Amino acid sequence: MLGASLNKAFYHPDPSLQSSWNLTQLGLLVFPLSPFLGAVGLGFAVLLTWLQKSRTINRRPLNWGFALLSVLLIITAGFAHNKTEAFLGLFNFLPFFLVFVGLSALIQTPAQLRQMAWILVLGSLPLTIMGLGQLFLGWTLKLQFLWIVLEWTIAPGGEPFGRMASIFMHANSFAAYLVIVFTLGLGLWLENYQQLRVKGQESRVKGQNFLPLPLLFLTVAEILNFIALIFTNSRNGWAIAIFACLAYAFYQGWRIIVGSVVGIVTSVLLAAFAPSPVAQLFRRVVPAFFWARLNDDMYPDRPVALMRKTQWEFAWSLTQQHPWTGWGLRSFTTLYKAQMQIPLGHPHNLFLMLSAETGFPSTLLFCGLLGWILITGFQLLRKSKYIDKQDRLIFFSYLLVFIGWVLFNTVDITLFDFRLNMLSWLLLAAICGIVYHYDKDIVIPFDS
Repeated sequence: MLGASLNKAFYHPDPSLQSSWNLTQLGLLVFPLSPFLGAVGLGFAVLLTWLQKSRTINRRPLNWGFALLSVLLIITAGFAHNKTEAFLGLFNFLPFFLVFVGLSALIQTPAQLRQMAWILVLGSLPLTIMGLGQLFLGWTLKLQFLWIVLEWTIAPGGEPFGRMASIFMHANSFAAYLVIVFTLGLGLWLENYQQLRVKGQESRVKGQNFLPLPLLFLTVAEILNFIALIFTNSRNGWAIAIFACLAYAFYQGWRIIVGSVVGIVTSVLLAAFAPSPVAQLFRRVVPAFFWARLNDDMYPDRPVALMRKTQWEFAWSLTQQHPWTGWGLRSFTTLYKAQMQIPLGHPHNLFLMLSAETGFPSTLLFCGLLGWILITGFQLLRKSKYIDKQDRLIFFSYLLVFIGWVLFNTVDITLFDFRLNMLSWLLLAAICGIVYHYDKDIVIPFDS
């Protein structure tokens, strides 16, 4: 049984795509530590897939939607306040659309989803260890090999100081990465836990000893990633990790765990936001590390211009001034600095940023394409005749990561971190590939 599972993971069901699948696995393994080398592997995988499956790719309506979105983004760049910056901003979108289209034709089975999840969890451990060393052992590093082939920077004490960032540019970026890995790892853990119960009973009947090494590895990895997520001090990361735990508990029907998590979260929220007498009561048991971060008591002197509410209001005002074409990609930073006298990279909301910089038509089409992927994914999950029972949990995990990505991007933006942007489109491609593979007759009747 284990051998058959490994065969499904390492060998592509279409032999013509085996080289592309091998490059994808290798690229994904090295990607967290070397985005350049990982991107080279993934890029060749995409190119080979396009060459092998160009007819299938060209006939998928979702891909036509991304082609139309690409045209709209190019048009908006032509109307931009700063055309040079706007056309440079296209590189955060157009190449990744090509990656999405290619990988959605390559990834076809739940075994591939499971293999990618294992690779991501394995690849997260060095980054988590670096992060723990950064915060608790005073590790610092600035390593650059052959320009961008290998580039590691570990800021002393974190980035910003006191918040774990590992080799990422900012703690929030590291938190977004950890949320992805933690969610997928939790899905793998639940799968292996269920298998352990079955195999453990069989072993006891036969009088054999059974050592659950995969489950032990996943337990250690999940604990380390969860600890690292806590010390990123990212409110967004905390909230989405809790949401993922609740979603899994609902999915598994574990009502006691749901109630326990809700009780803990409620206690923290009351400690942070309840009227003073009630808040003081809960603050006796809830560490200030959590409630003070939630209500900003930990950073009481932040300028108004750095608050998300101010940034969102400004982005919305830009949208209202140029609703059709926006101000152009990468324009928010310049416009915000001119108004507020504070440099800020983005408005901490992907969808408001898109509406301000590219206008309503492009933003609505972008949201519509993402919505199509999410809706058809859940439709497929509900149809048990398409996906085997043992494969439904891993597919649910990817849908959960997608929802987490959307939630994270409503209060932050992962687009500008190359690692996160690539991983996001790879995960979306994985969902879309499964939908097309299992549900062709309903989703797209004329797909080849």
